Amino acid sequence: MPILETKNLTYIYGQGTPFEKTAVQDVSLSIEKGEFIGVIGHTGSGKSTLIQTLNGLIRPTSGQVLLDGKDIWAEPKKIRAVRFRVGMVFQYPEYQLFEETVLKDIMFGPQNMGLSDQQARDRAYEAARFTDLREELLEKSPFELSGGEKRRAAIAGVIAMDPEVLILDEPTAGLDPRGRDVLLAQISQYHKERGNTVLLVSHSMEDIGRTADRLLVMNSGRLAALAPTKEVFSRGRELEEMGLRVPQVTKIMQELQGMGWPMDPSALTVDDALKQLIPYLKERGRQAGRTSQTRQTRGGGRDAL
Repeated sequence: MPILETKNLTYIYGQGTPFEKTAVQDVSLSIEKGEFIGVIGHTGSGKSTLIQTLNGLIRPTSGQVLLDGKDIWAEPKKIRAVRFRVGMVFQYPEYQLFEETVLKDIMFGPQNMGLSDQQARDRAYEAARFTDLREELLEKSPFELSGGEKRRAAIAGVIAMDPEVLILDEPTAGLDPRGRDVLLAQISQYHKERGNTVLLVSHSMEDIGRTADRLLVMNSGRLAALAPTKEVFSRGRELEEMGLRVPQVTKIMQELQGMGWPMDPSALTVDDALKQLIPYLKERGRQAGRTSQTRQTRGGGRDAL
């Protein structure tokens, strides 16, 4: 059974007013337990609205969101419990830090779930390990941390609740390249160790390409695709029409294929590309060497005559 489903999900902002706007329209999708899903779409495509319906932050105008096969709005009074099971990390989550110490901030969610102080503390230390926050930082004020450390502390606060589904909305926004790489590696490691379902919203096709198993593509409020990452990125022209692009390395491989090189255009990372390019270039070098040697031999034969 899928862990998350939507059935004919529609959300309309300002319904019945002059400002009415349909943000998500008739979206039906299914996400399996343990998947790592990348969520992409141009600005205004409906992806942010969609993910907020998945943990009950906003209630669909029509249609359903199912968690383990049960409509999350069947009993509205229990929607708070759904938000513990489907955790949300908003863009720039460090702005939500507020406690005296980093440790207390990370413990806040587990304590709200009804766990004892010791249980919440244990959860906080484990979450800090996942996000690579050193123990000495846990007793500091959150406002003494660097930007990257604040981001990791905020994410740890959600991880500490041990959600079955973790949704991250642009978690690397504003970070420098090294900070982005470190955070993505930590999220990937969390997914690998815990086996929980992860949805990662990002505008970086490179980040999505090296982490996600499948891509959920939104376009003008509708579901445009939910398919394996390589399959989606192989449809470069279609993505460009939606205002999206493929990872740069994928674009290069597609162009090389167009020039007649025997390349797999679905390469997503530099390593993927090098595994194809290096053997091919070596073989071309050997062929060029053999051709040169043959010409020299033939030339020598004519000179001898």
